[in-house]
Amino acid sequence: MYSVYSVVLILTMNPITVSLDQLRKYNVPGPRYTSYPPATHFSDEFQVSSFKFQASPLSLYFHLPFCAKQCLYCGCTNIVTGDQGKSAEYLNYLQREMEMRAKHIASGSEVVQIQLGGGTPTFLLPEEIEQLGEMIRANFPMAETIEAGAEIDPRCLTKEKIEALRNAGFNRASLGVQDTNPDVQKTIARIQPLEQVATANQWLRDSGMESINFDLIYGLPGQTVESFSQTIDDVLTLSPDRFAVYSYAHIPWIKPFQKRFEDQLPDVETKLQLLQLAIEKLTGAGYVYIGMDHFAKPGDAMAKALHEGTLQRNFQGYSTLKGVQLHGMGMSSISHIGGRYLQNQKDLDVYYADLDAGNLPLLRGYTMTAEDQIRYDAIMHIMCNLYIDYAQLSEQLGLDFTDYFKADIASLGDLESDGLVRREPAGLHVTPLGRLFVRIVAMRFDAYLQEGDRKGRYSQTV
Repeated sequence: MYSVYSVVLILTMNPITVSLDQLRKYNVPGPRYTSYPPATHFSDEFQVSSFKFQASPLSLYFHLPFCAKQCLYCGCTNIVTGDQGKSAEYLNYLQREMEMRAKHIASGSEVVQIQLGGGTPTFLLPEEIEQLGEMIRANFPMAETIEAGAEIDPRCLTKEKIEALRNAGFNRASLGVQDTNPDVQKTIARIQPLEQVATANQWLRDSGMESINFDLIYGLPGQTVESFSQTIDDVLTLSPDRFAVYSYAHIPWIKPFQKRFEDQLPDVETKLQLLQLAIEKLTGAGYVYIGMDHFAKPGDAMAKALHEGTLQRNFQGYSTLKGVQLHGMGMSSISHIGGRYLQNQKDLDVYYADLDAGNLPLLRGYTMTAEDQIRYDAIMHIMCNLYIDYAQLSEQLGLDFTDYFKADIASLGDLESDGLVRREPAGLHVTPLGRLFVRIVAMRFDAYLQEGDRKGRYSQTV
């Protein structure tokens, strides 16, 4: 049984002890750094006519918002409906947006990544999945090799939909598992027996998918150390290529239905024990700890990207390719293109109305300043590489990194004392323990937080 007063985290060959004081100290609201500055700083004061997209590898994200049922843990932008016809209408509008967005793509650009998110992308009928693939290929130039992934709900997956995904060019899949305990599943309104997940996993394997990811969530209502240990044991028997182990984000001010189980949430100490279990069991099973919330088998593209320094973090979480323009399409999706962030309309009717009027369906955006770009690079090095080589980044940014960030580096004394970072003359290293609190390390380089500007509300870092 784990001690109430400390948690032993097996991140390397040696145990690392986290005291309750550390848990309390670092369990604070903070950005997830899928962008910098965070999306809370986006504004509706921007000019569409000023956008100039340069030639670059392209990463395309398509938000497919429809779900047949509402899962109570979910914080995504979705639309719950039993009307299958909604997806056909949505695809028609998505086609219009693609045609408009394609006009801004510079000659020489090629798509190297595609991701379907939601919502539930497999809400679409098989013929609609293939139609979407045809629309993408018709509107955007394709690279010879493409990473194309789709988020999948095992409850609505069929062999026909998998065949359609493969015909549409998709070679990666992410299964939403979350938890295998029947009581937890009942509380969060997502009933899917392990056998259903196993069947979906086998179908995907048989189809030739190159990489399969399982999503798990720790901190869900009703989870215990014992129940989550069994969940991890269960999913390890299925041997996916990757795991994304997310912290449950309790945001009842955005998703009011989450209020119903506030008294069932694990406390801070238990929640970190749940994360400890994931780290210990997954690394013990041979998975590489990518950082923060991702794990991958050593031969997987994500583990290779960590080793080669090509990991990137964006609104899809960790991604394997640096230097790509992210074009998000569909309601609420976010793009990051040439120093600009653009977010689409969050309301479906408004999204449709903008396209009917012949306009890109943009709600808000943000143009990064020169300092934003500098701090973005520093924060992404921390989040993705877990270190900063001062000389390398100085050359890349055209400045003296240690001088520019003198105050930021000096502020890390308490994190170093607590074992989260190691400061050396040549660079800054995030320790194995620091991976758990990597957002805390990144926050020290966030100028907006340092200024006391905490617009919006963030999820807890633990």
